[in-house]
Amino acid sequence: MYKAGGERYEKMQYRRSGKSGLLLPAISLGLWHNFGDTGDRSNMEQMCFTAFDNGITHFDLANNYGPEYGSAERNFGEILKKHFSSYRDELIISTKAGYDMWPGPYGNWGSRKYLIASLDQSLKRMGLDYVDIFYHHRMDPDTPLEETMGALAQIVKSGKALYAGLSNYDGIHLEKAAEILDGSKVPFVINQNRYSMLDRTIEKNGLKQTSAKLKKGIICFSPLAQGLLSGKYINGIPEDSRIKTDGRFLNESRLDKETMDKVIKLNEIAKERGQLLPEMALAWLLRQEEITSVLIGASRPSQITANIKSLENTDFTEEELEKINRITGR
Repeated sequence: MYKAGGERYEKMQYRRSGKSGLLLPAISLGLWHNFGDTGDRSNMEQMCFTAFDNGITHFDLANNYGPEYGSAERNFGEILKKHFSSYRDELIISTKAGYDMWPGPYGNWGSRKYLIASLDQSLKRMGLDYVDIFYHHRMDPDTPLEETMGALAQIVKSGKALYAGLSNYDGIHLEKAAEILDGSKVPFVINQNRYSMLDRTIEKNGLKQTSAKLKKGIICFSPLAQGLLSGKYINGIPEDSRIKTDGRFLNESRLDKETMDKVIKLNEIAKERGQLLPEMALAWLLRQEEITSVLIGASRPSQITANIKSLENTDFTEEELEKINRITGR
């Protein structure tokens, strides 16, 4: 049986999510990859132990994380029951619904029917009475925003989630959604969006600026650009890399000359700072006061401890920031 050490919280920084009372670790663990049925259970357990031992209290999932759909929640739920049941009040567990989950007209997008049914299924898979954060996973162009936000409000008021979140929204829709949720007195506290040195979409679509204006938190997924900023592809493609073993989210076509030239130049800046490239990539995000947390993915425990080292230096000079912007075409 796993037993956590009492000093773990001294190893992590905690940040307030917007103007809410919720504190999240600066680094959170995402279970998008490596917690499905193709993963190794012992390795999953060790990653959870390593994360919690180092003060990572937030574990992020979605209904369709796998493969197969639902398997990440099921596997995580079994680990929770076996090892973490006595630590439930020290954990932040989040899940989402909004992407394809089951066949037919009720297993996708943002209807009240789908969101409420999906969360009920997620709670059963994880063996939980509630999640701490429940996200709508993506904007739905066809369902009225009032219906989707009304479902989130009902979910929170029912006690099945403590906080509401939005994922993959832009600034315009974020502001409209926030008005509805705030009007319903629902604690909407955080946005989850893709953000990295190589992907500045939230700087361009208003999400980052609107989050700051409304005092809502931001948690970044793919902070290493699906592995491009991990440094592992600078000298070729390792045989054990995700490109070779999976390829669903990063494939060889992404490693074009223009992109790799950027990665190599960024790696030189990291060396000058005394950091590895992934450390600098995470530090670049965490230096920004709008960012509450970054979601890391990991395939082994050592990657988690390596990423936590980014917290040791999140200060950048203006010259460094200007170089990064020039390289990335900001």
